[in-house]
Amino acid sequence: MRGARPPHPPGYFAQSRTGTAAGGGVASPGLAIAERPVSLSFMIISRGRNYIFVHIPKTGGTALTHVLETRAMADDILIGDTPKARRRRRRLRGVQSAGRLWKHSTLADIEGLVSPDEIADFFVFALVRNPWDRAVSYYHWLRGQRFDHPAVGLAQRLEFAEFLAHPQIAGGFRANPYGVYMRDGAGVERCSAWVRLEHFAEDIAPVEAHLGFRIGPLERVNASGRNADYRAYYSGATAALVAEYCAEDIARFGYAFGG
Repeated sequence: MRGARPPHPPGYFAQSRTGTAAGGGVASPGLAIAERPVSLSFMIISRGRNYIFVHIPKTGGTALTHVLETRAMADDILIGDTPKARRRRRRLRGVQSAGRLWKHSTLADIEGLVSPDEIADFFVFALVRNPWDRAVSYYHWLRGQRFDHPAVGLAQRLEFAEFLAHPQIAGGFRANPYGVYMRDGAGVERCSAWVRLEHFAEDIAPVEAHLGFRIGPLERVNASGRNADYRAYYSGATAALVAEYCAEDIARFGYAFGG
């Protein structure tokens, strides 16, 4: 694929660094906007409540966006594919951003839509997830897709162990630790709260305090038919692969295999 990087774990498609607005924007080469898979989620930028929610892929963010959407203010910017985000998409027309505007944009991507000074001032938060669980979720999500992308093809023709060992998949995980999504255009990480999915009730407290309303507990949405216990998919060798690829996130957030 022309211009492709290793796929973002999870998911993701070769992204242009030339900004265009969602809905008229850049999809992966050969993939029309209308053909992109829909999981009904978004990134949100709220000047009214002074916050940004960055939706890192395959971290369980879909359920959280459903709650945030119900409480969205009239001038909040929703970048994604929920009904409310689609209705507000025209607000992004003509915006020249630093990167692609879509539901999994990074902070660096949205510069131009939001100024660097605003990003520095906003309360910014994101969900994170146990990397071993996330890798299983990524694999099963890809196997259910029908669009043309190398990662989809790999997941559909390879067993999980072979998929994890593939150089493209390994490169994608290594290149995209969680912190990548939270860096501004100058490379400075701007995160006010990391919310671990496994410790949601504890970690969401500062977010609720800032927003002024309760968020949890969340209902599970966008669930697949996979075994809920991710450990069942691993051998010692494949667990070691994820430990190597995601060493930074595992150390930073205190994750362990089975923990």
